[in-house]
Amino acid sequence: MTPPGPVPPAPHHAPAPAPPGPPPPETTGHVQLPPGGPVTMPSTPPAAASPDPTTTTLAVLLIGPAGAGKTSVAKYWADHRRVPTAHISLDDVREWVRSGFADPQSGWNDNSEAQYRLARRTCGFAARNFLANGISCILDDAVFPDRPVVGLGGWKRHVGPGLLPVVLLPGLEIVLERNAERSGNRRLTDEEVARIHGRMAGWYGSGLPIIDNSQLDVPQTAQVLNDVLSRSIASPPNW
Repeated sequence: MTPPGPVPPAPHHAPAPAPPGPPPPETTGHVQLPPGGPVTMPSTPPAAASPDPTTTTLAVLLIGPAGAGKTSVAKYWADHRRVPTAHISLDDVREWVRSGFADPQSGWNDNSEAQYRLARRTCGFAARNFLANGISCILDDAVFPDRPVVGLGGWKRHVGPGLLPVVLLPGLEIVLERNAERSGNRRLTDEEVARIHGRMAGWYGSGLPIIDNSQLDVPQTAQVLNDVLSRSIASPPNW
């Protein structure tokens, strides 16, 4: 009897490819950016400890009229912190639009309003992006108290309830002097400066912290800002 030959191996089939999974989550930098996750309030330290705003990751909104010194103070404050900090200026972001820039000084209209809203959303996204990567930020904008939905309310929607607003409001004569030193489309007429300053007075009684830096230089104002933020961390303003 003839012995049986070797049994041929069973045919090998390649495994079926796995079904495609969900697309990878959106990431920014090296840290995944939470989808629409707003910044929350920084944790409050024990009552016995004094909050240190120079080492806490913060999102700050510096409010004030043209000529209040917002940009100078924000830059100095960001430059001198002991933790990574970014400065985000709404005016700078608005001016990213070069051709077709809608300058509110030429008349506030639907186009300038749309560009303002777009710039604010961009700033809000940038703030959350920095915060997701462990970098504090300070934003500056001339937010009016009589326009809560498109002003402070808009910033709260785009950045989150943990945003700490502070109003910088020197006297009118100081604002006029500082505005006169400006050039280009950053310089306003005296009448416009006075009108804006008058509207900003509505922040008094709002519950937000207000710094009158009429007699303070930039470093002194930044120090007062740290003191105000320390109190805001311990007892967040109701806004």
